[in-house]
Amino acid sequence: MFGHMEPAANEALARELVWLGLPGGRPLFKSGEAADALYLLRSGSLGVFEDGPSADAARLVHLIAAGEVVGAVSLLGDGRRSRTVRALRDSELLRLDRGRFEALLERFPRALLGVGRCAIEWLQQRHRGDQPPGLPRTFALLPHDPEVPARVLAMQLAQALEAHGHCSIIDARQGHGRGADWFAEHESRQRFVIYLDTHGDPLWRQRCIRQADVLLLPALAARPAGAWPEAELLEPRRSGHRARHLLLLHAGHRVSLGAAQRWRAPFSGELQHHHLCHRDDMARLARLVSGHGRGLVLAGGGARGLAHLGMLRALHEAGHAFDAVGGTSIGAIIGAGLACGWSLEAITDTLRRGFVEGRPLSDWTLPLVAMTRGRRASAMLRQAFGALEIEDLPLPYFCISTQLSGGGMAVHRQGPLWLWLRASSAIPGVLPPVQQHGRVYVDGALVDNLPTDVMAADGIAHITALDIRADIALRTSAEESSTPPLWRLLLQRRQRILRPGLVSTLVRAGMVNGETASAARRERADLLITPPLEHLGMLDWKDWQRAIDAGYRHTVHLLESGRAESGVASSNLSSAAHSPRRN
Repeated sequence: MFGHMEPAANEALARELVWLGLPGGRPLFKSGEAADALYLLRSGSLGVFEDGPSADAARLVHLIAAGEVVGAVSLLGDGRRSRTVRALRDSELLRLDRGRFEALLERFPRALLGVGRCAIEWLQQRHRGDQPPGLPRTFALLPHDPEVPARVLAMQLAQALEAHGHCSIIDARQGHGRGADWFAEHESRQRFVIYLDTHGDPLWRQRCIRQADVLLLPALAARPAGAWPEAELLEPRRSGHRARHLLLLHAGHRVSLGAAQRWRAPFSGELQHHHLCHRDDMARLARLVSGHGRGLVLAGGGARGLAHLGMLRALHEAGHAFDAVGGTSIGAIIGAGLACGWSLEAITDTLRRGFVEGRPLSDWTLPLVAMTRGRRASAMLRQAFGALEIEDLPLPYFCISTQLSGGGMAVHRQGPLWLWLRASSAIPGVLPPVQQHGRVYVDGALVDNLPTDVMAADGIAHITALDIRADIALRTSAEESSTPPLWRLLLQRRQRILRPGLVSTLVRAGMVNGETASAARRERADLLITPPLEHLGMLDWKDWQRAIDAGYRHTVHLLESGRAESGVASSNLSSAAHSPRRN
């Protein structure tokens, strides 16, 4: 912001700055307060919060790292803070009061140019929705008990983080007797710092918590679950709304079923968990916690959604891999197979047997609730995914449904996998809704057919979206507002009068709203793939191979030509991974 100023102006600025220490959890200022100063964050981290119904319901929308300026926009605007800023951990700032700021501008008018440019850029990013969320730099690795191999885990994580910047580890011996200046100086020389506890020293663990942007909580998955020694780790309010990651270490190469549910039980609020079974799991963890994760989002679209299988095959051949998966309807089902660790061949075989041979929409019934009973669809999903809970999936995963009991979009990250896949694909009028705990759930395509917004809110840096447009235009050659009697319909069969069928009408009606909303969500994708599928109907399961082939051909052409359908320039996968998100 002030980098372009001449030396005299910088010296004058330095003389006006006042040092300020802010303990973790304390607000720097609150929304609605007078904007009487701007701040430069010297060390630590701050969170920008949108106010909720209560202080505990405030939502963290942006992380401010050391070296950034805070409050300049409000200082130049109407004089009121638009959001609350709170210290996520112990922080040091330099304060420039409004009066001294204005006096500085009178002496050095060119300083206003840099401030104005930064403020305008920030406002434009906020308006477009692509304001960078801020990247964490410090991690506290706090094992549940001494049996956890914390030092080995820290060394593996540090090695994985080196792919994104230099990383160092500070343990109790290195940090003993050090003051805040020493920690701030050390952090300024590193891209990442891991604060490690290996002996359970309460004072050192508290220091680790105060220094960390992100809290990493490892435990042995097979052991009986229990609460952490520090109560503040269990509640988001007491931990300062910092990201909390539960790391479950599995002795074998498979996830222990039910472990995530047991170990998550003592926590409240938002908590992410990760299963660590293989070496690749540590690299994925490093990407996710450092803000470099790659996510995959798959849209719904009935039988057209089988094109996802072809698109995924082409992406796999090109070297694409993903750290998190989410989807809606048929996209949620295919994404669940990926999150389970299945091969594409296994997913294809499961869908062929379930949708093509199993005909899940063929158990017709008296349409009191829907045209089908839904038993065949439920049985197909039960057979495919068994008793798996979403928490047990090796990859982070979510699926979307629509809650008709109020609340709109429902994001499912926990609970029986088959059940919420059934809810996510419950086309209103065709399949009966899922009814759970007094609430009614139907197809997620009604509210969010391409949930890139949910994936972006998880802090995923690069999003690949596989979209299935619902632009099937229903046509008619009839001129009528009511259905003719049966005898007239029989006579008109020879005249080949075109009318939309009941199932087609229900499916198309259910997709209209989601299609409109998906236009904006496509803009959130870094790589968007939308194959032409006009020749396929949304219930033409018999054309499954044509859908797969169409998705494969289009994706291969897209990747070879180095362009994204949404207009994003990308020469190849690796370059797309490092490009900024386009909105």
